Amino acid sequence: MSLLSLLAERICHHGPLTVAEYMDYALYHSELGYYSSVDKRSGQRGDFFTSVDLGPTFGEFLAIQLEEMYDLLLRERPETFQDFDLVEVGSGNGQLARDILDTVERDYPSLYKVLSVQLVERSIMARKAQTSIIGPHCHLLKTQREHQDPQNSRGSINPNVEHIPNGVTGVILANELLDALPVHVVEMRDDGLAEVYVDFDGSELTEKFGPISNPAITAQLEKVGANLQPGWRAEVNLNAVEWIRNAARSLKQGFLIIIDYGHESERLYSSNYAHGTLSAYYQHQIDPSRKKYSANESTQSSTKPAWLVDPGNRDLTCHVDLTAVKQVANDEGLKILGLLDQTYFLLGLGTAEKFFQESRNNDLDHLRKRLALKTLLFPGGLGSTHKVLIFGKNVGMPALRGCSYQKRLT
Repeated sequence: MSLLSLLAERICHHGPLTVAEYMDYALYHSELGYYSSVDKRSGQRGDFFTSVDLGPTFGEFLAIQLEEMYDLLLRERPETFQDFDLVEVGSGNGQLARDILDTVERDYPSLYKVLSVQLVERSIMARKAQTSIIGPHCHLLKTQREHQDPQNSRGSINPNVEHIPNGVTGVILANELLDALPVHVVEMRDDGLAEVYVDFDGSELTEKFGPISNPAITAQLEKVGANLQPGWRAEVNLNAVEWIRNAARSLKQGFLIIIDYGHESERLYSSNYAHGTLSAYYQHQIDPSRKKYSANESTQSSTKPAWLVDPGNRDLTCHVDLTAVKQVANDEGLKILGLLDQTYFLLGLGTAEKFFQESRNNDLDHLRKRLALKTLLFPGGLGSTHKVLIFGKNVGMPALRGCSYQKRLT
């Protein structure tokens, strides 16, 4: 059975789906979902690029930040400090963890000795690939008997993307996780706010307007101060807010690092994104926007939303509401230590010096490293589209190297 057939049957028997329910099927269905059918979706052969696909450079610089965070925690309680937890959520096949661990083992042996690594990933295919990717570092993977994955005898990979182990002392890391969590879609109409649902007309999936499915949707829009005008569309990511809440409660002492693309609510819920940000990617191309306009923009012709086309075979993603993330983090007792473009985060960790060092050599390996650094740093690419949020819990307000530029956003 295709995912389209499964969705059609589900809708015919139980009624239209919220967009969040639809996205959960399209992305995470255990057999037919986008992330479930292969172990890796990014890279040259995939549908999108991430910082990890540029080689080990990104992981190397994250390792620098982890070492500083370890030193800070060690200073807090040198006599009782035992394990430094690194929990990566949405870890995919484990490549970022491998890049980080390679660097830590080589450059920071004291940290490597106390590292305890937990990879949290929902995709069965990605989890199966992790052991071979992590390779020589598998002994660092921490067994979780309570949530042991029966398909992995080591018990190190947790099958629930939302679950984070309790009592983390160290770092919880989520790189490009929140943008892939299912969202609700709303539109301000002449008679008030309506939610967008996914229906089936007998041959294809279609949009349908209906009442707001969860009062938390309007509550979140009000909390961030969103002022949607008639005709404007927006996404509300209740899953991201819940994930941050769970992460904050699971963190005993240490840091939460979020790397993703998004904006503060003032910009996200403005005319700049009046049609919303929910997008579908396929073979590195973003599909056409939801609406097309004639030369006279007062007349518009609707097109089928790209995110409804070929479910299960396209990446679905939307911008993260950074304001909502900060608010819930603050509510849960986290202190924000930095919010800045990835460019400035990496510059604070010494990427400029690294770039000039690599420039002294002209062999192919160093050329690749320079190109990777350029893509990670330069405006218009991953450096400006991706934001880094760092929160602390029970660590005071340390001046981290990665936050040297404080709040720098484009």
